[in-house]
Amino acid sequence: MSISRRRFLASLAAAVPLTVVVRRAHAAAVRHLESDPATLGALGEAILPSQLGRAGIARAVAAFRDWGKGYQANAELVHGYGTSRLRTTGPTPVTRWTTQLDALDAAAQSKHARPFRSIQVGDRADLVREALKGERLDRLPNVGEANHVALALLAHFYESSAAADLCYQSRIGRQTCRPLAQQSRKPLPLAGANKP
Repeated sequence: MSISRRRFLASLAAAVPLTVVVRRAHAAAVRHLESDPATLGALGEAILPSQLGRAGIARAVAAFRDWGKGYQANAELVHGYGTSRLRTTGPTPVTRWTTQLDALDAAAQSKHARPFRSIQVGDRADLVREALKGERLDRLPNVGEANHVALALLAHFYESSAAADLCYQSRIGRQTCRPLAQQSRKPLPLAGANKP
């Protein structure tokens, strides 16, 4: 079956605006995260390890926000070991995640008559647990494939160098460039790490 030039151009014209709509939706979601960072920050305080402290949690949340800002749909991904199958990123998850942040805020307003950022950390954690009912929680998904913003934030943090350092209570610097002379040295302990 051959397609006429007119039909091809009509289908092309119909596809172009969809791409523009998706880009605009992503940009609007990123602006939403930047204009109201408090809800995402409050989520970070509720689910990220408290050992990070306020400054560490703020850095982890900011890094996640930057990841979302730089997300590109249909970008080619590095293929897995032993396979030549090429994969690309899916549509932007940021639009869905901002809706979920708004839903957490609405749930806090409904249950506690205050915004999500203004309720106690334990109450925030309870609302997140409620929102994650029905989600697969036996493993963390890839950041871009996470169904919920809470899982995406956790996945993003646990892929970071800071998470490895916290886990081992040492300055390992995973995924960072260290001088060759330091490769044989034992990593220094984190400040305040428990000594055996």
